[in-house]
Amino acid sequence: MRGHMMPRVPQFRIAEAARLLGVSDDTVRRWVDAGTLPVQPDASNRKVIDGAALAAFAREHAHAAPDPSDVQTSARNRFVGLVTSVLTDTVMAQVEMQCGPHRVVSLMSSEAVRQLGLEPGVLAVAVVKSTTVVVETPGGSS
Repeated sequence: MRGHMMPRVPQFRIAEAARLLGVSDDTVRRWVDAGTLPVQPDASNRKVIDGAALAAFAREHAHAAPDPSDVQTSARNRFVGLVTSVLTDTVMAQVEMQCGPHRVVSLMSSEAVRQLGLEPGVLAVAVVKSTTVVVETPGGSS
């Protein structure tokens, strides 16, 4: 049996980390200077952030909009946002929402759109409950 090499956790330069976190390079540098986000020198002596540390930081500092609904649910993937577009025909509708940096698109009945009062500018919560979630990595397979 051939040995399986574990992939090395990537390191990210400050500009890359800023893009992934949705903030400016200066904001990341302030976090680094404050000791909130650890850096280390790479082989070229540039400041880089370990991928695992960046992932932990992103998770700890994620700020979702407060969920306005008062329901208990087993679905953990809830995206609060604004309806940006509603396209309807006699039976079906396509509803687009902007939930922070994420665009969420839902297909539903036109009747549901009318009952929920969905139109651009309405605050809504997209709830995702799925047994299939596709995860991809950039760059292809090795």
